Amino acid sequence: MAKKQKAPAVVAELGRPETPSETATRKARDSRLYRERKTVNNLVFSLLVSLGLVLVIVLAVPRGTGGFADHEIDAVKAAAEASPSAGRELAAPEVPEPWMAKQAGLRESDGVTSWQINYTTVDETTNHEAYAAVVQAFTPDGAPVDDVWVAQQLEQQAPTGTETLGGLDWVTYDHSDRNPDESNVLFALQSEWNGDTILVYGTDSSATLRELAIEVAESLDS
Repeated sequence: MAKKQKAPAVVAELGRPETPSETATRKARDSRLYRERKTVNNLVFSLLVSLGLVLVIVLAVPRGTGGFADHEIDAVKAAAEASPSAGRELAAPEVPEPWMAKQAGLRESDGVTSWQINYTTVDETTNHEAYAAVVQAFTPDGAPVDDVWVAQQLEQQAPTGTETLGGLDWVTYDHSDRNPDESNVLFALQSEWNGDTILVYGTDSSATLRELAIEVAESLDS
């Protein structure tokens, strides 16, 4: 005896059985939604896995007890070691005890070689940490360092005067009204020594940076 064919189910929202075309459309829609949900789930899972790997890497990186605040290098020793490569005496000023030399080395940019020391200092007028830099720049053929290069180092600031310190004539750049959180050049001095361009600048007081310029001149004379 043949089985009776089951009557098509009535779809509630239609109030009647689906037509073959409507059934095919519904199945296609359900399949598409399933694929989209699966894709989103896979993306979320991948993101969670990536975050887990990042966390593992962060936890695996060894950490010392010190940091940048404790980092200090011997700038005088570094200058002595770099002088043969530079082919000249390099500035290595004596600085106050609280100062810390954070970086010192030779750099090359736009055809100019420069010796630079970066310090963290203590501004005696505010008792806050400040910044100071010493730069000695020269070219391979002994030609004067381009004014454009100097302007870049001094953040395009205009000169404001001249003075003599430590036996050298300096051009001064007094822009102490600038925000120290947005600039490294509140006060600067520029001079020449044996054809090299000498720059002293920073966010410390102008008096302190003038003293640093004198020490730079004395270190070169020695």
